[in-house]
Amino acid sequence: MRAVRLHAFGPAENLTYETAPLPAPAPGQVRIKVAAAGVHLLDTALRRGVQGPPAPLPELPTIPGREVAGTVDALGPGTDPSWLGRTVVTHLGFVPGGYAEHAVADAARLHPVPPALGPAEAVAMIGTGRTTLGILQFADLGPDSVALVPAAAGGIGTLLVQYAKNAGATVIALAGGPAKTARAAANGADLALDYTAPHWADTVRAHHPAGATVLFDSVGGTTARTALGLLAPGARHLVFGWSSGTPLTLTDTERAGLDARRITTHHILGPAMLQAVGAPDPLRVLETRALAEAAAGRLRPAVQRYPLAEAARAHHDLETRATTGKVVLEP
Repeated sequence: MRAVRLHAFGPAENLTYETAPLPAPAPGQVRIKVAAAGVHLLDTALRRGVQGPPAPLPELPTIPGREVAGTVDALGPGTDPSWLGRTVVTHLGFVPGGYAEHAVADAARLHPVPPALGPAEAVAMIGTGRTTLGILQFADLGPDSVALVPAAAGGIGTLLVQYAKNAGATVIALAGGPAKTARAAANGADLALDYTAPHWADTVRAHHPAGATVLFDSVGGTTARTALGLLAPGARHLVFGWSSGTPLTLTDTERAGLDARRITTHHILGPAMLQAVGAPDPLRVLETRALAEAAAGRLRPAVQRYPLAEAARAHHDLETRATTGKVVLEP
């Protein structure tokens, strides 16, 4: 089969498209003929050799990729035969292998792809969708909410805007550049602004002088610091990443100012998000909910497709913030 392999940690160009052995499913596993493989920002960090939670560095050489959808074409010993020939989607967890024409997965982690979804959309919901619904557990959105969404044209941002609008909230979308702000506006945002332009915060204040009630902070850095100044007393600051490359660090004076305004900060990826689900298998619960929301048309993932052979370009574009929506590789 053809696959994308990483032989040495480093830049995107280290991803090579080459021939690799066809994997064989072990007991309790299936082999999937991949139709779509998700690319995550975490994949780019692991490719560079950056160690950090939640995923350990892989042993090299490795085939990256942890989200796949496609057709089951082989079964391991003891695997339920009803899976053969079905279109499925799965998150591979910390065992990669998705950037390939075939991948193996545990049958227990499979979801049938709903008829209303294509493989790329299913891949978007199995990872990005489940994370979005995990984040939203902390948002308490309703008709009185004013949601501030940086990175609103990204995979998670797109879904946050849609969910907030469905809940009746007012949505202020922030994105980089006119093309991305146009996408956010088309997605339903009440106000879509370019946060790389000067004075965007003044525009928010002019439209919403009382302030936003929730900040979905996946960017960090100076954008997050500015956005915190736009929050109403009692607002929620939900932190789930720092795509700018710099986590927001606050001085003691800034923290005291937030406390005085009763603004609470929640770091919600990892254990906090999973504990809030309140189920023995919280990831599967969130995956099931995400697929159901997309199948019903309530959430519509944005997808940017690349050929599998161009995985290096996909990584480069994702790292330079040149993508919109969920990045997906297609063999």
